[in-house]
Amino acid sequence: MLSKLGVCSRSQAEKAVCEGRVTVDGRVVLDPERSADPERQRICLDGEAVSARERVYIVLNKPRGIVVSAADERGRDTVYALLSDAGLPWLGPVGRLDKASEGLLLLSNDSIWAAQLTDPRYHVDKTYHVQVDTIPDPAVMERMMEGVTDKGEHLSARRVSLLRTGEKNAWLEVVLDEGRNRHIRRLLEAQSIGVLRLIRVAIGELVLGELAKGQWRHLTVAEVASLRRY
Repeated sequence: MLSKLGVCSRSQAEKAVCEGRVTVDGRVVLDPERSADPERQRICLDGEAVSARERVYIVLNKPRGIVVSAADERGRDTVYALLSDAGLPWLGPVGRLDKASEGLLLLSNDSIWAAQLTDPRYHVDKTYHVQVDTIPDPAVMERMMEGVTDKGEHLSARRVSLLRTGEKNAWLEVVLDEGRNRHIRRLLEAQSIGVLRLIRVAIGELVLGELAKGQWRHLTVAEVASLRRY
């Protein structure tokens, strides 16, 4: 119930409930799956009444070397350090980018909207520009679209095309309509190809554009709606 109100993440809400910090109409709730109606019931966290937060949607250009986590047990920099002085409410990442990856990252306190965008049933296109350590022939791209099986998972790309080549490496555009852990890296590793850079440049119709590395902006109403259509 707390995550749907935009107060915190689902895991943070479950932890608060299990610790006895949440009450509904004055009674402690210990079941994380219990539902409540914020329009008719008084929900409190640590004795303070909570209500639905204003929905906030932002896009961030994530730099390489930063983890997508509220806190890191190893003390590494997180994306939240880039938002710390912005006066924003709690926001959760919509999907993930690993530490070595960069580019377009969405964050929001609208958990339902976020869940729909990351649900594989909706097949939201995610576009990446990937620098690889070789000049791949067309067969490499065909195999990426046909897919491979790795650790019991079938991995494939919806589309792959060659963007440009250098003397010893090349850039590919890879479009996924689902996202598994290290999806593109594992697809390429299966063909003994290494990734030098991996940048997410678009989700659906939303493109990273000229947003500077480490900077963020609010989504427009039209951008939120365009992603909601999926």
